[in-house]
Amino acid sequence: MDIADRLKLDVPVIQAGMGGGIAGAPLAAAVSVAGGLGTVGLLPPRQLKSAIATVRDEAPDRAVAVNLLMPFTRRPHVEVCLEARIDIAVMAFAIDRNLIQRLSDSGVFVLVMVGTQAQAAEALAFGADGLIAQGREAGGHLVGTVAQADFLPKALALAGSRPVFAAGGIAAAADTRAALAAGAAGVVAGTRFLLTHESGAHPAYRQRIIDADSTIETTVFGLGWPERHRVLPNATTRRWCHPDGSARRLPAAINKYSGALSRIPDRGDGALLHLQHPALPFLTPITLTAAMPADWADRAALYAGETALRLDRVTSAAQAVAELAP
Repeated sequence: MDIADRLKLDVPVIQAGMGGGIAGAPLAAAVSVAGGLGTVGLLPPRQLKSAIATVRDEAPDRAVAVNLLMPFTRRPHVEVCLEARIDIAVMAFAIDRNLIQRLSDSGVFVLVMVGTQAQAAEALAFGADGLIAQGREAGGHLVGTVAQADFLPKALALAGSRPVFAAGGIAAAADTRAALAAGAAGVVAGTRFLLTHESGAHPAYRQRIIDADSTIETTVFGLGWPERHRVLPNATTRRWCHPDGSARRLPAAINKYSGALSRIPDRGDGALLHLQHPALPFLTPITLTAAMPADWADRAALYAGETALRLDRVTSAAQAVAELAP
């Protein structure tokens, strides 16, 4: 398989489908026009339908990709994707054999994000067309358990002829070249694309990434989704995390039993974050988008990978693609 042709890539770079309004149509379209693969993050079904249509209109000769964040993906999301005839689906944080089969039967190329050999083997056995091998240094929610450079060879050995893309620690062309030299088909970058004019991130959020001198791996922003994630420190993490990043007892206990909240459709992110406060242990995974007040930066989850320590400016999405090109 010529993976560049199949995914309509000029540059072996995929933009991560960051949820919560960060990776909307403007970012995905701009990345695709620049020769990479833009990915629309999961949105409520009606908004997702509109975003897919916008990307198709603005990048008519490129593939359309959607990130199916499995804890929040529901049947209407899948129906929108199939009716819109998307080209690529990225499945993350669960591996659903029946959904992989349904998407594949409809001609959708299915990439599954994995962080362990067991997950990789399961995804391949269930029919995934390719893998995204995530390292632990990635930003946002994590399946990665070791450094990307250590996990990538193991995923490649399992994948055989199927393509594997490297995620985590991707900030510059040198990172792309290293991944390609190790055998990857390309790279997936998140934080680098969050720092673009087209992303939905609030300017205050972007500035915190630019100013960052550390990130932490935690579970503290786990209400409704009690999984590991990498964020920037803020007032909330200083209040509710131990020095090693682990959540303190009260939010950890609340989050542990909150998984059922992910079943609630259209969570109303702005309204929920309005109620959230660093002094209270009820901490959702909601991040800071441009429509929110800047001072919410100390109550929101500010997702960022370890590459935040190497990034120092906001650029256009096209410039980001160019800077990642090998």
